[in-house]
Amino acid sequence: MSRCSQGQGAYGWSVLSMVFLGCFLAAGCSNILGLTPTGHRLTAEAKALRSAYPDPLPLPRELDKRIAPPYIVEPGDVLLVQPANFESPVRLPGDQTVLPDGTIQLGRYGQIIVAGKTIPQIEADVRAQIEAQEKNAGPITVRLVTRVSKVYYVLGEVNAPGAFPLQGRETVLDAILAAGGLNDKASRKFITLSRPTPPDGCRVVLPICYNDIVQLGDTSTNYQIANGDRIFVPTRGWDDCGRSKVCPPCGRPQTPCPPPEGCPTAAPSAAPPVNPFVPFLPQPGAALESVPDAGVKR
Repeated sequence: MSRCSQGQGAYGWSVLSMVFLGCFLAAGCSNILGLTPTGHRLTAEAKALRSAYPDPLPLPRELDKRIAPPYIVEPGDVLLVQPANFESPVRLPGDQTVLPDGTIQLGRYGQIIVAGKTIPQIEADVRAQIEAQEKNAGPITVRLVTRVSKVYYVLGEVNAPGAFPLQGRETVLDAILAAGGLNDKASRKFITLSRPTPPDGCRVVLPICYNDIVQLGDTSTNYQIANGDRIFVPTRGWDDCGRSKVCPPCGRPQTPCPPPEGCPTAAPSAAPPVNPFVPFLPQPGAALESVPDAGVKR
């Protein structure tokens, strides 16, 4: 066989190999080769735990948010300690990052442990340590400059998964948007919110009704995010309840709100112009029969 025919044979085999590989990938078998990720699946334990809550829990949520307990300083947070009076003889360093050992530096007044304490507690401890060396120190203030120790996590099929600093006002929808929103492979039916619990304690794995939140304005599962919460978005197709089935507590019957009092229910052509800035809110005791159908499937 000539070198030319050998080269043509090798070229033919390479082309044929590329064709077979393309067909193999197009057939959806690429995961066998390890070329693409297998997706984000819910474990059997997570499925069982989330099914323990067929109804939304009475937790803080959108329209019913709660303030957090006093902030506990942890390593990584940044504090500013300074005298309240400009004429005070006390001179302190600038912003202080809480070190891994839980301390900050007060210059010539020494170190002090601040981790695990609230801001008022830190102020009292700092004032006591400074006044032991400076009799005319005056009041000392402590301000929390940067909060990095309180975070939540958004994982799975989102565009920018990761850990995000907790501001205190976020709901599940805020958290998902902070992570760049759901990607094209995300399941809308099996999103879960897992709240951290002790190693030997019970587990809180809550179903999130994403479609109800974004399309119906249903706040039942748009829970307020707490420190350490994990939102997990599985891959579509692995863990869905099925195309025609909706997993509890999602898919509950929804009721349209009645129009505000005084709003006419006649045909739009006969109705006077409505101010678009008037909120469409339910009125106590209003009859639902007077609500126009508005294309809502019953």
